[in-house]
Amino acid sequence: MSRFLFTALIAVAMLGATLGAHAGILAKKPETVAQEAMQANMQSVTIWVDASWGFRNQGAANSLNRAHEAFAARGYRVLSVEPYIENGDLQGFFVTYQKP
Repeated sequence: MSRFLFTALIAVAMLGATLGAHAGILAKKPETVAQEAMQANMQSVTIWVDASWGFRNQGAANSLNRAHEAFAARGYRVLSVEPYIENGDLQGFFVTYQKP
């Protein structure tokens, strides 16, 4: 099984486990999710960074930078960034952060 497929399956399973709350989590700003993860003393957290709207090149980069900065400010480091491509189009990224 490829690393991407494995990571995507884990992310889907995690979202499925929180089915009642995932819509709210996906709609939150990275700063809010990072703050909540820090307060809950989570050792790792995976978020979705949407790239399906706006300018895909610069917009996606800006969104990733914003998320990376929010988590770095709270002591997390980037563990993995997995793009999600559907029908040849970049939709977004699953980004996992971890406390060292």
